Amino acid sequence: MAARVAALEERVARLETGSDVARDDVFWALEELRRRVTGSGQVLFTGAVDLPTGEHYEWQQGAVADGLLAADWSAHAAPYAALGHPVRLTLLRAVLRGIRSAAELQETAALNTTGQLYHHLKQLTAAGWLQAEGRGQYRVPAGRVVPLLVLLSAVVPADMTTGE
Repeated sequence: MAARVAALEERVARLETGSDVARDDVFWALEELRRRVTGSGQVLFTGAVDLPTGEHYEWQQGAVADGLLAADWSAHAAPYAALGHPVRLTLLRAVLRGIRSAAELQETAALNTTGQLYHHLKQLTAAGWLQAEGRGQYRVPAGRVVPLLVLLSAVVPADMTTGE
């Protein structure tokens, strides 16, 4: 009974402030991070993803802000540089959607030669964004699926990612 009363009181408080959604509902991950934060702060990214291929990935990674600010960022430029070409982003999206063979990837990316394709695949593989599966098959390693989508969500307009 006390829980029901507390829930009703919370609902009334939200209605009185003009917001039907409590801060904890919108920023639930942030609120939990605040409860656990130490030092100057932390960052966290997490995700649960079902790909069109039927594969399911769950991932969470966090870091202490002081450590990130003290790190040599230039030592980690290669993975970002590999993402800096439209063809490579097209290839990654195609692989996540289930196109895995080199021949299909070449067609999807509208590349004229296999040399062009393998140049881009080599860059993505060397940076750890793709993994060769043998016989011209590729996949995004499990530990890179959610981080890749997090990076994209940081630059894709919110209205495209939420459907609003």
